Amino acid sequence: MYTLRRIAKVAVRSAKQKHTLPDLPYDYAALEPIISRDIMNLHHSKHHQTYVTNLNAAEEKIKLATEKGDVSTAISLMPALKFNGGGHLNHSIFWQNLSPSRTEPSEGLCKAIQASFGSMDNMKKQLSAQTVAIQGSGWGWLGYDKSSGTKHKKMLCIMQKYDLKMILD
Repeated sequence: MYTLRRIAKVAVRSAKQKHTLPDLPYDYAALEPIISRDIMNLHHSKHHQTYVTNLNAAEEKIKLATEKGDVSTAISLMPALKFNGGGHLNHSIFWQNLSPSRTEPSEGLCKAIQASFGSMDNMKKQLSAQTVAIQGSGWGWLGYDKSSGTKHKKMLCIMQKYDLKMILD
């Protein structure tokens, strides 16, 4: 349940600085032939930019509604805030995880995956099994807990549109 205080915090924090489209760490053509320049340009400058634009608009509307004391309107805007915020965050992570050059996983990453999943193939199968059932535009991210030290705790994050589910083993 959303409270006016929670909505106000979001609006005030957001009013301080607008979200922006992040620059890519590579040229639009850098991922060819896997992803074409045109697709990268469209997806980054149009699709991702739409999430950023709509996120800023939702935050501004929430701020205005909160200033007027219109809690109902502020609450009704939360799905747009979550959807566009999720789209912006997911794409920002996505761009940083693409590379123009093929690289192999580091030894440390391979060991962590081995410890958590048994093998790279098992990790891929589990991640795929968790994300394939997501309806609509779902995202699956594999992360880890740095504070676990040598005890590799696997963490499978499933992003369904804007609702985050975490499966921890």
